[in-house]
Amino acid sequence: MPGPDIRADDNHVLGERSTEPTATVHSGVEAKAERKLTVLETHGYILGRTIGSGSYATVKVATSDRHNCQVAIKIISKFQAPGDYLKKFLPREIEVVKGLKHENLIRFLQAIETTHRVYIVMEYAENGSLLDIIRKDQHIDEARGRRWFRQLVEAVDYCHERGVVHRDIKCENLLMDHGLNIKLSDFGFARGHMKPKNGVFALSETFCGSYAYASPEILKGVPYRPQDSDIWSMGVVLYAIVYGRLPFDDTNYTQLLKQVQNKVSFPRDPKVSAECRKLITKILAPLKIRSKIPQILVDPWLCPNPPGKDEDTDTNQENAHTSKDEIKSVNIGTVTFDRKMEEVKI
Repeated sequence: MPGPDIRADDNHVLGERSTEPTATVHSGVEAKAERKLTVLETHGYILGRTIGSGSYATVKVATSDRHNCQVAIKIISKFQAPGDYLKKFLPREIEVVKGLKHENLIRFLQAIETTHRVYIVMEYAENGSLLDIIRKDQHIDEARGRRWFRQLVEAVDYCHERGVVHRDIKCENLLMDHGLNIKLSDFGFARGHMKPKNGVFALSETFCGSYAYASPEILKGVPYRPQDSDIWSMGVVLYAIVYGRLPFDDTNYTQLLKQVQNKVSFPRDPKVSAECRKLITKILAPLKIRSKIPQILVDPWLCPNPPGKDEDTDTNQENAHTSKDEIKSVNIGTVTFDRKMEEVKI
């Protein structure tokens, strides 16, 4: 399954030293100087094992004295990272995550910058990713799937309400905490300030993410509303949850483009309820009829107990408002498209 490569060389992680005073041990009159503390040690972090690595970044578990728990630290090498990433996407990622706080989002704790590296300290999700669980269990039963998908929808709804679009929703980026709750992570392609202004929605022209989760509009290389593409990606995640496989074959671009423009098909096994299949169909649909988040949240499969009459009226009014706003859009950004979709070229 394609996605950003996160392999890195561990040899470039631990060597940076702090300019803080050296630690000393007193023995009689003389003091013997010990090694200098690393930058992370001066901030109360003791690095542990590597849990992810790439060409210019490494993610390690660390023990934090300050937070009294384990944390995850993403370590980015300024020498190895692309200039566009350091100048545009990394600052944007930090700006976006600093303003988000939701129980189903990985919590940002701290960013530390030095001459050679940038350290992003985050909440540690100890039970791996949703992809790990799908691979282990082959597919997820609908009871668990409903709970996890609702958590994802609520997390994305929270982001969209605050003008943040993720643009890289996939099973690998859905982490699991100690209570097996979804934690949406990796805001490397995220963008803020995307709330509609005077009913006008901004269209994105940076095409990023993974082929298998990309909406038809992204694959066609046309300006797109990223909120709608996030929703499409959530539909791919739901399909992967209940079927243990992806709905589209991403090994051939031409075939993939045809598949995403046709009605989604379902395998005979495992058995999935008609209600769940209907919801997937409504999400993996052409842009004009694709469900919006308010509709998904009251869907019969996701919400077996329907809302009261007053709530239903409010929801219908909100959906009507969304449809009206959907017509108004404005293009921003620079058109870019990398068919490998492994990185963004600006």
